[in-house]
Amino acid sequence: MNNTKLVALTRILMSGILAFGISTTVVAQESSYSYGTVWEAHGIRILPGQFENYMDHLAGSWKDVYEFAKKEGHVVDYHVLANNHAREGEPDLILVVEYKDYIKTAEYEAFQKKVDEMMSTNERKADKEFGERETMRKTLSSSQYQELDLK
Repeated sequence: MNNTKLVALTRILMSGILAFGISTTVVAQESSYSYGTVWEAHGIRILPGQFENYMDHLAGSWKDVYEFAKKEGHVVDYHVLANNHAREGEPDLILVVEYKDYIKTAEYEAFQKKVDEMMSTNERKADKEFGERETMRKTLSSSQYQELDLK
């Protein structure tokens, strides 16, 4: 084999080795997770003597809204969790909602309009009702999380 052929063969082999090394590096750098659903959690302290009243609210209009949101494809599921041993400053209930994804402002406004029609309300009336529930509960915290699905 002459020197020119040997140099050409060496270059081809080195190119192949480099290409293989680069492709395995790209695979090795791929993330070990993907983004999943979006979760909101609201910590609620129930005021004395108001537990049954607040549970009535949750079982009524609160549940109706989230069932509608599930049918519309925005919500995956929702839960009401009781804190069995709430200490001072901790919530009695955690309201958890799992959303399919983040929602764009225009989509939210269109969905909110449908909710208002379904509930025979409007933004002012809903805001007033929200304030009236302060006699039943106090929101201690609100958090938003995004699930990371491990591969």
